[in-house]
Amino acid sequence: MIDQVAELADQLRAQAAEAERIGRLTDETVKLMKQMGNIRLLQPKRHGGLEVHPREFAETVMALAALDPSAGWINGVVGVHPYQLAYADPRVGEEIWADDVDTWIASPYAPQGIARPVDGGYIFNGRWQFSSGTDHCDWIILGALVGDAEGKPVTPPQILHMILPRKDYEIVEDSWDVVGLRGTGSKDVIVRDAFVPSYRTMDGLKVMDGTAQREAGMTDPLYLMPWSTMFPLGISAATIGIAEGALAAALDYQRDRVNASGVAVKDDPYVMYAIGEAAADINAARQELLANVDRIYDMVAAGQEVPFEVRAAGRRTQVRAVWRAVSAVDEIIARCGGNGMRMDKPLQRYWRDVHVGQVHAIHNPGTVYHASALSSLGVDPQGPLRAMI
Repeated sequence: MIDQVAELADQLRAQAAEAERIGRLTDETVKLMKQMGNIRLLQPKRHGGLEVHPREFAETVMALAALDPSAGWINGVVGVHPYQLAYADPRVGEEIWADDVDTWIASPYAPQGIARPVDGGYIFNGRWQFSSGTDHCDWIILGALVGDAEGKPVTPPQILHMILPRKDYEIVEDSWDVVGLRGTGSKDVIVRDAFVPSYRTMDGLKVMDGTAQREAGMTDPLYLMPWSTMFPLGISAATIGIAEGALAAALDYQRDRVNASGVAVKDDPYVMYAIGEAAADINAARQELLANVDRIYDMVAAGQEVPFEVRAAGRRTQVRAVWRAVSAVDEIIARCGGNGMRMDKPLQRYWRDVHVGQVHAIHNPGTVYHASALSSLGVDPQGPLRAMI
């Protein structure tokens, strides 16, 4: 698939600017992605998927993001949903993929809705932000809090992942007006009094701690991978891929550039040093992310439990890899001069996109670094420090 991405490089690059203009991926880009099967990388084979190693998923996301950041982002975000649906109630997969194995599923998971129990399921209401790629998806996974008869969250909180078809939610147009990753079309969605049958829900805590996978009888290592490794993987891979694209665009721009002093940039040792160092950091970020998922996959494949300390260290690795790559992009951009920031140059778009990728919630280092440090000291973190780990 990476070879296919490379073969389509010119077409994918050409669509990136148009996607930013219209605020979503172009239909042409989606067509190309469906032809390649990007979103089916983690999809079960019984539903036309490829069931690749998570490393291959990340490598594909990076390759696509380097050419079209928004397309790479969608590959990473939308592309991880089939991994989770592999261990949902079997009826869910049949509904979604029975007629079209290239059906895409959106999200987000933030529990910003209330699910009120009724006979056979739930009455569901809420509004969510950041539904990446939602215009091109026919289903969605939404986070919810279980509510009581009056619609107020029960105590202690119970989190559900609700799975809905396109007819049961509304996409809010003009709700994605941002400085970067505009082509992802990460719009708001609204659900009003939708009935969601129980079989189209998943216990959020069981998904995150791995219980759901085991209760579903999963045996393939791919589907036993920790959710806290897999869900961030696509997002972190996309951000690092954008950094790789920024480096490539900068090298293309600098190749024949002459600076304000009349010196060819390739003869400026200070710029060459900065580019070389930044390139090394971006590559280190890439290798770190891939080595981390390899390590965890090997543990799972060997039948080992992945303890909290290892998961926390893995999340620390993901976060730090992204911050390292974004910092390297800043060093590159700072050496490209004012003309590099012109809107007819792709450099400024990569710069904006990589920073928006960095500010995704999963890249917030605070609790991740804190939890990892405590774990390495033999302390078992509690409460919010366990979130997304």
